[in-house]
Amino acid sequence: MAKNTILLVDDDENICKVIKLYLEKEGLEIRIANDGKQGLDMFSSYSPDLVLLDIMMPGMDGIEVIKRIRKESNVPVIMLTAKGDTFDKVLALELGADDYIVKPFEPKELIARIKAVIRRSENASAEEESIKYEDLEISLATYTVIYCGEKLELPPKELELLYFLASHPNKVFTREQLLQKVWEFDFYGDSRTVDVHIKRLREKLGGEHPWQIKTVWGVGYKFEVK
Repeated sequence: MAKNTILLVDDDENICKVIKLYLEKEGLEIRIANDGKQGLDMFSSYSPDLVLLDIMMPGMDGIEVIKRIRKESNVPVIMLTAKGDTFDKVLALELGADDYIVKPFEPKELIARIKAVIRRSENASAEEESIKYEDLEISLATYTVIYCGEKLELPPKELELLYFLASHPNKVFTREQLLQKVWEFDFYGDSRTVDVHIKRLREKLGGEHPWQIKTVWGVGYKFEVK
């Protein structure tokens, strides 16, 4: 079986060496780019299974890189940032990042998050079921969403969240439950991640339908079917 390929884009060579060491111990193949432009070139050349992308880099930063990646691919992206600033985190998620992790971080935590994303991807390949509602069809087998007869491009995490909610119509989930079920790990209590993804889904699924993603104030969210 071929190794999963990870593309790491970070200008800090010391961090790159450490991450490379740990990921190779886990049987993952890693490619390293030390700036945004090189990262995009390597992304096109190697078609990685997952991208680890630093936000703060000279020249082309990680925000610009993920913008360009999302124009052509829904490959999972985990953002790496030394900032604890909420704006950077929310912006990264709104641009289509699947996750972010703040430096300094424990290598075991990073590996757990990478494996969770890879596991979801592999499980989705074997998934045969699709969910159908009026004006909406979601398939994990092909990672596609058909909305009002047209294919709707969604980043993997948005699609997985939509699929999970739609799989449990009218059931309310707390933000913490959604983090555990969809992200498959504890997200250190940062429930804003769920809020950002819900906001993006609502923007893309506007209009009147017999279903909607509804906020249950003080609790969480549900996929309401009338």
